Amino acid sequence: MKVREVWRHPVKSMQGERVAEADIDERGMAHDRRWGVWDVEAGKVLSAKREGRLLEASAALTRDVPEVRLPDDRCFQAGEPALDDALCEWLGRSVQLVAADGGHAAAFEMNVVNDDETSAVIDFPCPPGTFLDAGAVHILTTASLAAARVLYPRGQWDVRRFRPTVLVEAEGDGFVEDGWIGSAVRIGDAELFVFAPTVRCAMPTRPQPGALERDLDIVKTVNRHHGSNLGVYAAVRAPGRLAEGDDVVLVPA
Repeated sequence: MKVREVWRHPVKSMQGERVAEADIDERGMAHDRRWGVWDVEAGKVLSAKREGRLLEASAALTRDVPEVRLPDDRCFQAGEPALDDALCEWLGRSVQLVAADGGHAAAFEMNVVNDDETSAVIDFPCPPGTFLDAGAVHILTTASLAAARVLYPRGQWDVRRFRPTVLVEAEGDGFVEDGWIGSAVRIGDAELFVFAPTVRCAMPTRPQPGALERDLDIVKTVNRHHGSNLGVYAAVRAPGRLAEGDDVVLVPA
């Protein structure tokens, strides 16, 4: 197995960037989900689980600082007062772009039922010092995407819907990374402990720039055939650098 793609999303729920290599530590990939759009009145970080418009914007690093591009093609550097003004105008609420280590005890809102946006809403806490959802690293394999595509051939099973840290090129039938739970994987210099499946939320159903259409059947398929899970979460056992093309080696439990 090898690393096919490495993805970094500097701002939570905005489009991210594919990178050739990245450093990983106990908080995950450097600069990944380290900034978020903070709802001043609610005291929470916004997520496309509830505010799908965030996926229409993008963020990429320039000298370790995010450059945010809004849907109207305006670009701003994080820290510019004009960015906060533009975000408020766009989203129609009082918001700020904040860093995850800026003293904000972060939580985001999500629906209890991932394919029913009228279901109850709960607050979900982010890991300390990040605006991640759960584990430090999210791993997805090409085998799982292929297995899901068999179940729902009309669906666009594009990796951008699922926003993994690492997409692994893996052969085999079915959802192969499920078998890694409880074991470690070594990727480049890093060693990761796989501890849980990734429970999918409403985000993969959202439309995204680049011809990804809204599609509730993406999540309904995962719900129906695989317990709402696709991919796995991992904690960082040993920090290091990983890169596209690196071998992915299972370490026995």
